[in-house]
Amino acid sequence: MKCAMLESIIDNAYEWLVVVNKDGIIDYMNKTYCEFLEVESSTVVGMHVTDVIENTRMHIVARSGNVELADLQYIRGNYMVANRVPIYHNNKVVGAVGTVIFRDTEQWKQMNTNIKVLLSELEYYRSGSAKENGASYSLYDIVGLSESIQRLKEKVKQVASGNVSVLIRGESGTGKELFAHSIHQLSERSNRPFIKVNCGAIPDQLLESELFGYEEGAFTGAKKGGKPGKFELANTGTIFLDEIGDMPVNMQVKLLRVLQDREVERVGGISSKKVDVRVIAATNRPLEAMVEERRFREDLFYRINVIQLLIPPLRERVQDVKPLAESFVRKIAAKAGKRVIRIEENALQLLRKHNWPGNARELENALEASVHLTRSETVDIASLPDYLKEKEGIVAGDRKLKEILEEAESEAIRKTLVQCENDKLAAAEILGIGKTSLYDKIKKYNL
Repeated sequence: MKCAMLESIIDNAYEWLVVVNKDGIIDYMNKTYCEFLEVESSTVVGMHVTDVIENTRMHIVARSGNVELADLQYIRGNYMVANRVPIYHNNKVVGAVGTVIFRDTEQWKQMNTNIKVLLSELEYYRSGSAKENGASYSLYDIVGLSESIQRLKEKVKQVASGNVSVLIRGESGTGKELFAHSIHQLSERSNRPFIKVNCGAIPDQLLESELFGYEEGAFTGAKKGGKPGKFELANTGTIFLDEIGDMPVNMQVKLLRVLQDREVERVGGISSKKVDVRVIAATNRPLEAMVEERRFREDLFYRINVIQLLIPPLRERVQDVKPLAESFVRKIAAKAGKRVIRIEENALQLLRKHNWPGNARELENALEASVHLTRSETVDIASLPDYLKEKEGIVAGDRKLKEILEEAESEAIRKTLVQCENDKLAAAEILGIGKTSLYDKIKKYNL
């Protein structure tokens, strides 16, 4: 009875298992392995293992007695991870047992990602120090209880182990950079460089040399010996192209060539250099509309938009305001050396009511002011910034309709400019008005 039960367990085990004698003849192969190879157990028993399993080394291990663990073996179009262990009887090798523990390398990568998630959690509690590779944040720095944030974190775990490009989208201040860091930290490249480039912060005339580097004498002021670009520095690692929607069109062409050919040529150079870089891009711009307007190349959009992560604004996940606020208060208080242990409920209610056009970044800035202003161990309404305490809505009173409409228009433009980090072209697109009209209204309302 026990033998039958044991055989049934081994036969249906998740791992594939094969046993050979010292001559490499198969003595046993479990059911799941037979099903994969599309053979019958009764047929393969007695056959030489090389006639049944391609690229096997079972017969070699049965002769040499050397253990082979976690070896890559190519079977039916996939690299699989196999263990081969000799069987001893009376101090003599009498055969070998082999198992396939990962049926393809993607399974191994996924397991590796899961382990990295656990290790990053441990590291999060042990130390808040940044990694030497340049990635400062992990998945546990992304705070939120909402279903949308939990789904995004699960998606990060799924896509991190691959090498596909990822496009992170969301309004300014939603935490796009945290997701980029987390993807790198959970990837196979986690011990390699993580290089960040803010495409909107570098002047157009310098962007090419920053991205691709330059040779000595390429231009006036070029360093002796030249300088490697961000892509060279990110070789074997990850490059994070933040605000990619702000990249000028002429640079988009050169970036596309690098992504297609996987090689860079320095400014003033005469030869190309191969690079192995994973690309993560982020933007708060409406890229589809920009493609239609020929302000963003369609082929580049499809190249970077293989996997997309869309981070919802804070106003659409109000349940995340409390955990985010509490996390910010702990961090800010520790940095400021103040004892601030909680947020009063009435202050939390006010925080939940605010629209947060600047998202989590605005919330953090508001709480930084509150921690420094409070005179107690709590954040209360009195310590919150004044603009959060202003009464919401518009009271008509004895004012004319024109005054009410102008006030509403002024507030809408102000909040949109905050949301777009004062990018007037983007603000005009969101508001549905022309750029000239927006400039006139900014001047009118002294914004």
